[in-house]
Amino acid sequence: MSEKMLKEKVAGGVAWSIAEKVGSMLLQMVVSIVVARLLVPEDFGVIAILTFFTSLSLVMVDSGFSQTLIRKESPSAEDYHSVFAFNVAVAVMLYAVLVAVAPAVARYYDLPVIAEIAPVLFLLLPINALCVIQNTIFTREFRFRLLSQATFAASLVAGAVAIAMALMGCGVWSLVGQRVTTLAVKTAILWICSDWRPSHRFTMRPVREMAPFSFRLLSTDLIASIYNNISQMFIGKIYSADTLGFFNQAQKFKDLPLTSAMQSVQSVTYPAFSKIGDQREKFAESYRQVLMVVAFMLFPVMTGIAAVAEDLFALLLGEKWMPTVPYLQILCLTGLFQPLAIIAYNILKVKSNGAIILRLEIAKKALMTIILAVTIPHSVMAVAWGLVAMSFCEFAINFGASMRYSALGVWQMVRTLLPTTIITAAMVAAVQFVGEAMCDFGVVARLGAEIGVGVAVYTLLAVLFRLEAVREIRGLLAKMLTK
Repeated sequence: MSEKMLKEKVAGGVAWSIAEKVGSMLLQMVVSIVVARLLVPEDFGVIAILTFFTSLSLVMVDSGFSQTLIRKESPSAEDYHSVFAFNVAVAVMLYAVLVAVAPAVARYYDLPVIAEIAPVLFLLLPINALCVIQNTIFTREFRFRLLSQATFAASLVAGAVAIAMALMGCGVWSLVGQRVTTLAVKTAILWICSDWRPSHRFTMRPVREMAPFSFRLLSTDLIASIYNNISQMFIGKIYSADTLGFFNQAQKFKDLPLTSAMQSVQSVTYPAFSKIGDQREKFAESYRQVLMVVAFMLFPVMTGIAAVAEDLFALLLGEKWMPTVPYLQILCLTGLFQPLAIIAYNILKVKSNGAIILRLEIAKKALMTIILAVTIPHSVMAVAWGLVAMSFCEFAINFGASMRYSALGVWQMVRTLLPTTIITAAMVAAVQFVGEAMCDFGVVARLGAEIGVGVAVYTLLAVLFRLEAVREIRGLLAKMLTK
């Protein structure tokens, strides 16, 4: 594939993926607001507890094989079929285990509803296993437009289901219905649009060949999944389901823009980096530009949400959810480091054999164990600050390790991110000034002014100082519009 064609595919992939993520984010925000007004915090706390098990199991179902297939130069039909059969078998086995242990989990948290909803919620595992190969093939082919459309359609249908169930008084079942419907609809669309069907006899040979790299990724992702969700397990037990509901809601609102952007960048840049992995200078420059553009887009969004969180919740969710605000303001700071850490992690996945990834993950999680052990008994607010500290450490560790495989150094990274950091700080200061100056105004007028001033200040400073990120984004948009 030529450099020009690759750049066009990456630009197109990023554009379609971001368009879908923005659309899905806005859709999910509307659904979340409506459902949150109809449900109680405890409902979200119950789902947060089960999310630990589903997140962990979904990682185990894939077992790292989809990433290995994306990285592999020419996967065979036998490779695809063997991975498919392996994923389905693991999913069915895990489903049976989780349903069996659900009553014990319900007794541990003194929440009987967990045992009732678990058999339905855990259907996510076999449903997800059915579409892993289709998703992998479309990713290898850079068909992000199709993946984006499928994801948005699934979110739209699931959102309608969740709202309808909430209006009918289904409570926590509304959240279960939303999650299962999302994955079921997406799986159905991908099967309809894909020509691939399991047709070969299952053999273990392809699985054994891909296992060393795949299982290293599995171990890394498994550790990451445990630590990303383990704080919720302890909060739900030590404090209460209501408190967990507030904390989980803060994470959800923080993740709406953050997860969408991270998934967009990761899903596109990993196959793209894989194509240019042997070209050292081009690889380093592409790495630098991705860091720059992602920071330029996400820094103002995450800090802006923190700055207007109180007025935003007062307007959209009401007094019932105001305890969420302090958690949200702190957790938004993790959004400054997590996307950059993910990009550095992609560098390691492309350039290393996977062993260093596992070693680093163990080191990072040992550090996080110490942070959680100190913060969880103290308070939920301390847990939030601990997650911010860990997100910074993760970026520093990942970036430091990536320097072994890339010509991008620390000083280049600092110079790349510093202009965006400065104008972001100026934007936040302007938003806070407006909020204090308009404290006697209504919440709608004040929130509108805060957002308007924030956007204006950030845009004006970016153009005034001729930030490189602005030129890059203009170039990508021009190419997309021309195409």
